[in-house]
Amino acid sequence: MNSWAQKDSLRLKFNFSFDKLPLEAEKWYISKQNDSLQFSTVKLYASNIQVYFTDNTNLKAAKQHHLVDWQEAKTYILNIGPDMNKKIKKITFDLGVDSLSSVSGALGGDLDPTRGMYWAWQSGYINLKIEGKCPKLTARKNQFQYHIGGYVSPYNALRKVVYQASEQNPTQINVDLAAFFNQVKVTDFSSVMMPGKRAMKLADAAVLMFSP
Repeated sequence: MNSWAQKDSLRLKFNFSFDKLPLEAEKWYISKQNDSLQFSTVKLYASNIQVYFTDNTNLKAAKQHHLVDWQEAKTYILNIGPDMNKKIKKITFDLGVDSLSSVSGALGGDLDPTRGMYWAWQSGYINLKIEGKCPKLTARKNQFQYHIGGYVSPYNALRKVVYQASEQNPTQINVDLAAFFNQVKVTDFSSVMMPGKRAMKLADAAVLMFSP
């Protein structure tokens, strides 16, 4: 049993990678768009998590919102609830924060604004934040910044992720940034900092990061 697992509880663990290689700070990666990329920030909200079992039952996480921060290993592990001792079929969750929570005003815990994932009441929470460098960019220090969010129609950037659990590691969720950057060419636009059409495009690409 993994050291992070507990015998009587069901826990999920997020693993960050780029093209199946572990995501490491200060390391360079090359996308299919032929962009050299180095990452400094990757944060995401996984909300309303549900685990579905092969006997057609399911378990909903007691905690609604989880902030997963690549730079904080302790946030990779999410405690869902009691271990049902059942085979996991799939896992679903919202990538982001729902509109009701966004209009409720800044909250505490993982939704605390000091976590750096809240814009303002009008725009709500940042569902996914990816920052780093690409030598091709003329922006300051060759930086790209993608702050993806928005909860007001027609720019609601919340996305549903349906993750088919693997046979070998059903409680682990792989987040492969290569899948995102295979769809996104940083030289087309290096900065998205508000809701809108570009944020919607990036939100669609972000769903592809999650795979067994």
